[in-house]
Amino acid sequence: MDVEETGLRARLVAAGVDLVLREGQAALSLREIARRAGVSHGAPRRYFPTHVDLLSAIAREGFADLTARVEQTMRDAGPDPRTRLAALARTYLDFAAAHRGMFELMFRHDLLDSGRLRLRETSLPLFAVLADLVAQVRRPTDTPAPVLAGALWANLHGIAQLWAWGSLPLATDAHDDEALLRAALDAHLGPTRH
Repeated sequence: MDVEETGLRARLVAAGVDLVLREGQAALSLREIARRAGVSHGAPRRYFPTHVDLLSAIAREGFADLTARVEQTMRDAGPDPRTRLAALARTYLDFAAAHRGMFELMFRHDLLDSGRLRLRETSLPLFAVLADLVAQVRRPTDTPAPVLAGALWANLHGIAQLWAWGSLPLATDAHDDEALLRAALDAHLGPTRH
């Protein structure tokens, strides 16, 4: 790809990122992305043969953003693995709340399963950080750390989605998700030792 083609490809992805952040994943049509990038509606097909290819490129940007936030969180959290795990979970929930459309796009099964742009490989290092911290913190159990980390991740993802939909605030009468976050960590890892 020459510089002009790389620039147009990047413009299309940037337009898609902006669109998903402002209006959610339902707004991500090829036509609207092309319009916002200032190109013809057929131009995206030149760089992204399918709609899934373009959505995967946009989701990659979301994973890059989340990864950068998690890396910063890990630098700032100090050496205690339980503190680092709580900080990672907080970062995950904050990202989900602040970037709801991108969060939903990033975890779409059809994109992760498509193999496009190796999206699954982009997401796995984040899970590895979670699994490593869980392995350091967990109670003695027969459950392997990756399985326990998967259960915790599913719990956090559920908190993020149910909070965004308004179900958890309604059911729990909570004003923020901090108590739910602490309860999820305690349920999967045991209470914090003092």
